[in-house]
Amino acid sequence: MTDDINERHRARMQRKKDVVDRKIEAASRNAGVLLVNTGNGKGKSSSAFGMAIRALGHGMKVGVVQFIKGAKSTGEELFLQRFPDEVSFHAMGEGYTWETQDRERDIAAAERAWERAKVFLSDPSIGFVVLDELNIALKYRYLDVNRVVEDLRARPPMQHVVVTGRAAPPELIAAADTVTEMQPVKHAFAAGIAAQPGVEW
Repeated sequence: MTDDINERHRARMQRKKDVVDRKIEAASRNAGVLLVNTGNGKGKSSSAFGMAIRALGHGMKVGVVQFIKGAKSTGEELFLQRFPDEVSFHAMGEGYTWETQDRERDIAAAERAWERAKVFLSDPSIGFVVLDELNIALKYRYLDVNRVVEDLRARPPMQHVVVTGRAAPPELIAAADTVTEMQPVKHAFAAGIAAQPGVEW
């Protein structure tokens, strides 16, 4: 009986390997990838910064622009600023939109942040760019989505970019190579647990 189970498992894994091998063989082109992490679930920025660390491990230089965050330092900022030769980190927001309550000020901050982002997007020595919470700036129309997409498409051909934030606009999703929508199942905050350093910020 055990031998039969093991043989069926081996045959199933061989079929799966054949499928995966064909897909790997077909994906032969190298190119910079535009990724979008969106949805209401936790983990959008966490994933982006995980990829930034992965890029650093491969010897890439990393540029970071945070569009909403900036009112207080985050763990990722405090950590990545330890690597000034490899990482250029710019937290350029003034805090959550429900805290600032000043649309004109938020627009001005988003415009300044996008000007900083465009410096990275025109620099082929920057291999990986994180545009954290850019989707929020686009959601509230602090920036023109068509201009943003045009600038993203004009970046160096081998540069990777990850954009985070809820409510990614359709234009950005259409332009992206990889889109992940994160959905909440449970969150500690709903049970009255405060945002924790190292987990939320």
